[in-house]
Amino acid sequence: MPTVSLTYLVLITLIYILLSRRSKEKTVESLRVSCRSLARVFPLLIAIFGLIGLFQVFLPPELIEEWLGSTSGLGSLLIGGLLGAVAIGPPVAAFPLADSLLDAGAWPPAAAAFVVSWISVGIVTLPFEAEVFGLRFALSRNLIAFLAALLIGLAIGSLP
Repeated sequence: MPTVSLTYLVLITLIYILLSRRSKEKTVESLRVSCRSLARVFPLLIAIFGLIGLFQVFLPPELIEEWLGSTSGLGSLLIGGLLGAVAIGPPVAAFPLADSLLDAGAWPPAAAAFVVSWISVGIVTLPFEAEVFGLRFALSRNLIAFLAALLIGLAIGSLP
């Protein structure tokens, strides 16, 4: 288990222990709420991990490295951002997919642009956004978010 996950698990367990001393009823209710939340998102988690499995088996690492690797330069950054922009799904799905991209040889800035673009750009939802907020606003917001995703990707690439 990764260190961050283990740290969160230990911290939350300690908080539950401390709070159970304060109010056992509220702590039990909190556990019920968290179990209901887990039951609601469990099918989504299974789907996300299924998608990652398909992704890892059917997309060869050579293809990922060719399209999203550092040798492709700014083109890989653009492709990563575009893939994220057309992806649809919960933001939580972007992180394990980006991890798979990195494992397959993607350039970290391209993976970062993928994640940020997935979360902030909505090509698929653009028609609905335009209907609610107006076309000019929707296009401007998506363009700015896409450019920001690329800049964030580049900033990630310049970190030591």
